[in-house]
Amino acid sequence: MRRLMFSMMVAAAAAVPGVARAQGDAEAGQRVFNQCRACHTINEGGRNGVGPNLWGIVGRRAASIDGFRYSANMREVAEGGHVWTVENLRAYITNPKAVVPRGSMSYAGLRNEAQLNDLIAYLQAQK
Repeated sequence: MRRLMFSMMVAAAAAVPGVARAQGDAEAGQRVFNQCRACHTINEGGRNGVGPNLWGIVGRRAASIDGFRYSANMREVAEGGHVWTVENLRAYITNPKAVVPRGSMSYAGLRNEAQLNDLIAYLQAQK
């Protein structure tokens, strides 16, 4: 009975948007993030670069950094209520054009599953 209750609680937590945690290594994810540094910063209160500062990205509403000039398509996605959950970040980092087809991010995507998990774990730790 306890096992069943525990399993049900785990399943319920996983079903809540934004609650899922990446199964990666945040320290390794910091090294993966070096690929992103050409365009993004990730320090609290940091400046925007070519892309917005990513501090606190997990759980943040899309296109919500004041003063950053987002593409029209990213603003449209944001107007639809898009929030950067783990699942949404995973889809976007894997293939940005699949999520924001006319967006201005030129990155082709990260296809390595282990690196993706590590990067998301690192992003989750930056809050």
